Amino acid sequence: MAKKAFFIAGTDTNVGKTLVAAGLLVAAKNLGLTTAALKPVAAGCEKTDSGLRNADALLLQSVITETMVYEQINPIALEAAIAPHIAAQQEKRVLSADRLAGFCRGSLHQANVTLIEGAGGWRVPLNPSETMADLARILRLPVILVVGVRLGCINHALLTVEAIRNDGLTLAGWVANCVDADMPVLQENIQSLAARIPAPCLGVVPWLDAAQPKAVAAALHTESVAHLFSN
Repeated sequence: MAKKAFFIAGTDTNVGKTLVAAGLLVAAKNLGLTTAALKPVAAGCEKTDSGLRNADALLLQSVITETMVYEQINPIALEAAIAPHIAAQQEKRVLSADRLAGFCRGSLHQANVTLIEGAGGWRVPLNPSETMADLARILRLPVILVVGVRLGCINHALLTVEAIRNDGLTLAGWVANCVDADMPVLQENIQSLAARIPAPCLGVVPWLDAAQPKAVAAALHTESVAHLFSN
């Protein structure tokens, strides 16, 4: 079975990238595939007896099939829940796309499916001259875009799709994640996105009061996910 890796991007922060990534990993496991995941840089980590820990990275760790120590999944853990480049400045640390890519490369080929999750949106800065997009660009990974379905999502999604393609990367698919419980004309928005995004929709995740990866996996389009991960 071929080993594939994808970069998980979002149209903004708090659009459910990690939850959707976890759902995709559960779906891959349900297809009989081995899985691994990384969140190379995470801001908003809590102090524990084992060191700084990020809830998103821990969620990814909880659903993968391969054994990965926390530091493999989240090599750069920053305490402040703010933009990562600012959090790094506060801790007198330097982020670079090359260094993050180096952390990722060692884990790219240990599972059938490996997901690498970015932080925030596509153009979140890493330093004065690089953004999160540079990590995906250096690794040359196809991108799965998580669209947070709320007011303004069409514009945010289409601008992100445009940026991904302008950066020379392939948009492998996208997931609509309904983050607004009271989103007006929901279906019309999803239809508008589907008509304009030149990649397959991998699923529409409804508003979930207590969102869990298994519920997300159940909302994904099994055939589309299987095609993406297995071919």
